[in-house]
Amino acid sequence: MLNGTEDEEKWLAEGIAGIQHNAFYMHRALDSNNLREALKYSAQMLSELRTSKLSPHKYYELYMRAFDELKRLELFFKDDSKHGVSVVDLYELVQHAGNILPRLYLLCTVGSIYIKSKEAPAKEVLKDLVEMCRGVQHPIRGLFLRSYLAQISRDKLPDIGSEYEGDADTVMDAVDFVLQNFTEMNKLWVRMQHQGPGGVREKREKERSELQDLVGKNLHVLSQIEGVDLEMYKETVLPRVLEQVVNCKDDLAQYYLMDCIIQVFPDEYHLQTLETLLGACPQLQPTVDVKTVLSRLMDRLSNYAASSADVLPEFLQVEAFSKLSNAIGKVIEAQLDMPAVGAITLYVSLLTFTLRVHPDRLDHVDQVLGACVKKLSNIPKLEDSRAMKQVVALLSAPLEKYNDIVTALTLSNYPRVMDHLDIGTNKLMAMVIIQSIMKNNSCISTADKVEVLFKLIKGLIKDIDGADVDELEEEDFKEEQNSVARLIHMLYNDEPEEMLKIICIVRKHTMVGGPKRLPFTVSSLVFSALRLLRQLQGQEGDIVGEEASMTPNKIFQLLTQAANGCDIEHVAYEFFTQAFLLYEEEIADSKAQVTAIHLIIGTLQRMNVFGVENRDTLTHKATGYSARLLKKADQCRAVYACSHLFWVDDQDGIKDGERVLLCLKRALRIANAAQQMANVARGSGGPVSLFVEILNKYIYFFEKGNKQITSSAIQGLIELINTEMQSDSTNPDSVADAFLASTLRYIQFQKQKGGVMGEKFESIKL
Repeated sequence: MLNGTEDEEKWLAEGIAGIQHNAFYMHRALDSNNLREALKYSAQMLSELRTSKLSPHKYYELYMRAFDELKRLELFFKDDSKHGVSVVDLYELVQHAGNILPRLYLLCTVGSIYIKSKEAPAKEVLKDLVEMCRGVQHPIRGLFLRSYLAQISRDKLPDIGSEYEGDADTVMDAVDFVLQNFTEMNKLWVRMQHQGPGGVREKREKERSELQDLVGKNLHVLSQIEGVDLEMYKETVLPRVLEQVVNCKDDLAQYYLMDCIIQVFPDEYHLQTLETLLGACPQLQPTVDVKTVLSRLMDRLSNYAASSADVLPEFLQVEAFSKLSNAIGKVIEAQLDMPAVGAITLYVSLLTFTLRVHPDRLDHVDQVLGACVKKLSNIPKLEDSRAMKQVVALLSAPLEKYNDIVTALTLSNYPRVMDHLDIGTNKLMAMVIIQSIMKNNSCISTADKVEVLFKLIKGLIKDIDGADVDELEEEDFKEEQNSVARLIHMLYNDEPEEMLKIICIVRKHTMVGGPKRLPFTVSSLVFSALRLLRQLQGQEGDIVGEEASMTPNKIFQLLTQAANGCDIEHVAYEFFTQAFLLYEEEIADSKAQVTAIHLIIGTLQRMNVFGVENRDTLTHKATGYSARLLKKADQCRAVYACSHLFWVDDQDGIKDGERVLLCLKRALRIANAAQQMANVARGSGGPVSLFVEILNKYIYFFEKGNKQITSSAIQGLIELINTEMQSDSTNPDSVADAFLASTLRYIQFQKQKGGVMGEKFESIKL
């Protein structure tokens, strides 16, 4: 027993065999110019199209076989010298075929020749054919028959410039014909939904979808008629098409045909008939996907606006934004069960439209965002990932258009939309905002905009309720916080008063970030404050008096951190005291200790605010902590870094050559101890790279004029390194070898340079 698919294949094969059989005898009749036999076998061939057993897809295969044969038959009909019958008589003759379906196919075939002969007005033949085709009311058979009629007549319509245009034939006749054929085809198409038992609705919908292009082709033909100008489209074509769309009350047909209208007719026509087109949307069935229809319309109009600046005045003239906004509002109100993603998608399309057409109208942008907020406010919690993605698209659109976050910060509804994002998406959007600022090198220069900005990125600078920072990957967390730190450097104003306000706002938001975030953000905040302090120091007048509206002292009190360049030594000293307390009590990890002590040394080296006593105390602490690091190598590097605390190149900087030499000698002793420890632990010496690093420090201070660093000391150190490297107990170290070679090349270069520096290096033997 055959299943349904096998049955259909069998029926299709039988139909094709019938067509081929009758086509064979039809060809013989054509070759012998036997009209009667040709009509007989062509009618029998076309009778195979009477089947109702095939699905639309299979019926189409059968139809195309018959269509190919009809083209050959048409060539025979055109040459009356072969059959000896006038086209008028032939038109009458084919109407005597026994069955209506073959009769109408033959009638359409001869009718196209009749029009081409011009022995009758085209409009009369077309009207006759479109009326005659009403005789076939079976949906599938009727649709394919009328599709054939549309196919053979499309190049014979009385259009402007067409050979069939004349006194009796006008463009309106062509429009009437196509519209009537479209209307009848749509009725047949809609009627398909009522065929068969109710349980096969899904199958019927699939079959109807396969046939939709047959109906839509009529609208395409209408759009290709040259004589259909804007006036005719506005007064006749669009109203009649929309009337059929609305009255058919079928959701599949309404959605497809509205989309067809949008796709096939020119953009300028849509713009000039916007009110009429939008007016049909609320009249569609509630189940029609109106959001997609409107979105595609707005996308087309947006692209039209972007195509040329010359068309923008047309948009203003017809008040396109207002009409689209009102239509969207009505659709959303009418469809109470529309999912959030549908409504937000509409707002994304509307926003895209207004950004392209009216980029200068920020009130329009904010209006769209406000409408979205209103819709989202009615949703307890936005959990649909698709809707969330559309919200991100909505928020990203202004950033991409203006390339300037400052513009987005003026939109009052922008942060209100962001409030509806979930935690993860909120942080994602915050990163998008920061990346936009970095990409466009935007400078946020006013306190009110900084306040709005930090509200937008709050997901990155503090824990939102329900968020678990521990769940975030460490690398992702670092990337987020480093982005916030970089952002702080983009906040600047030349006016000290405004800059202080900005710093206060940043401090307010960042200080609630918790212990995991503060190490990333506080440093940027401190440097912003230091920049402001240098700015204040460079200004004229007495700005440090306590009566001034803003003083460096107030800034230090605000940050409880130090500054350089302002004469407030006790505050700076307090900062270092607190830094050493933090080092002692809070930092236990050895690697973190190394990083921290180098930060302290580097910062202290650049300070010139301290008196001798305070500076000695701080440098003593720094060198002491350096010598107590866990690893000898770390001790060595930190101690020789401390040598810079006693030699500062500034004009008024300290230059204590003896203490520099003491640090370097101490570093040498530590390096030697590290070498001996390695020899005891592994039976071989450790790397000599520490000695090479110390050699470079000797050379640096030798060049800077430290008289305590002599050429003989450098010579002795070079010999020590060579001895260590040649020792059997020393492991080969290619990095140290390369480092030493580079250092020696530098010494040789200085010797060859001549002058004072050349003389200094001349006594060093390599």
